[in-house]
Amino acid sequence: MATERELNDFLKSVERRAFKRSLYHVRDEDAALDIVQDSMMKLAEHYGDKPVEELPMLFQRILSNSTLDWFRRQKTRNALFSNLGDFEHAGDDEDFDLLEAYNADEDGEAAESPEDQTRRKQMLLQIEEELQALPARQREAFLLRYWEEMDVAETAAAMGCSEGSVKRTAPARCMP
Repeated sequence: MATERELNDFLKSVERRAFKRSLYHVRDEDAALDIVQDSMMKLAEHYGDKPVEELPMLFQRILSNSTLDWFRRQKTRNALFSNLGDFEHAGDDEDFDLLEAYNADEDGEAAESPEDQTRRKQMLLQIEEELQALPARQREAFLLRYWEEMDVAETAAAMGCSEGSVKRTAPARCMP
């Protein structure tokens, strides 16, 4: 049985990686944060009494399911609402520019040279494009294997499939 302290320590240890993983999936910081927080709450509420060694696999499964739920909700929402219609009369401001509203600077970039910023942004964009080009199951397998550093068995358990499926699903060009 995990103690409250062990549960808190576990959640602190996975918070940052879980956020990054969710962010790569949903490409929205607020949504990624919500997904991670919901996953942590579900783990604490429903599985806080499990042994501490079971928590990583349970959390990964909950995080995967929460991400899939988010995509389902987005699909429903997108079927009902037009994306650009939300910005049509943004505060009735005639100078409203959608691109300026979307542009957000990251913290910590001020110390970097413009060349380093550009190089880093280009590399991150290329990585994100490659990740987004993967089918959903391949992307999930890749992120679990290489981002979360899980082995094949752990990845299969987190994805709810067989080890053979993980081996077939993981992108061949990324396998060691």
